[in-house]
Amino acid sequence: MSQSLRDELDFRSLVGEVTPLAKRNRADTGPRRQTPSEAQLARRESAAQRFDERNFLSDDFVDLLPPFDPIEFRREGTQQGVVDKLKHGGYSVQAQLHLLRRPLAECRRMLFPFIQEAYAHDLRSVLIVHGRGRELDSPANVLRSYIAKWLTQFDEVQAYVSAQPSEGGLGATWVMLRKSDRAKAHNRERQQKRRG
Repeated sequence: MSQSLRDELDFRSLVGEVTPLAKRNRADTGPRRQTPSEAQLARRESAAQRFDERNFLSDDFVDLLPPFDPIEFRREGTQQGVVDKLKHGGYSVQAQLHLLRRPLAECRRMLFPFIQEAYAHDLRSVLIVHGRGRELDSPANVLRSYIAKWLTQFDEVQAYVSAQPSEGGLGATWVMLRKSDRAKAHNRERQQKRRG
């Protein structure tokens, strides 16, 4: 008896009786989704347009950033210590946005609600993964340049810096959002309780 025949018999004795699968090559995932009605599509389009009208991020010309230079921004009144701590990974990631390999217009549409919602939920430190180009005219470098421009257009953005190599390096940006009025009031309340 050959070795391959012996191996096949050993395999069959281990597996036991088997039943071949049906010829269908698709898994049953349950009931199929219905396609949206014309009215639903119209409502979605209307909502998207209203939201896009609020999006103040400029898609005008941007100066390309050198691909191997870190980016950094700090709004006036923001302490350098906050920027340094952000730069060295001193804050935890409270939310992330991945924009790799997406068209610029889609990145613009995604960044706007991401920053707005993070601020509305009192998040302070968020990470945006955008990639970076290896060539001066690569699309990822264009996106990185627009991210740097767009972030300065948000009043909510206090500072931003390129991430550490372990967090994405020049292909990711840490963003520090300012405290909302609600968060400031909560902090004052906590401090008063400590004193009292």
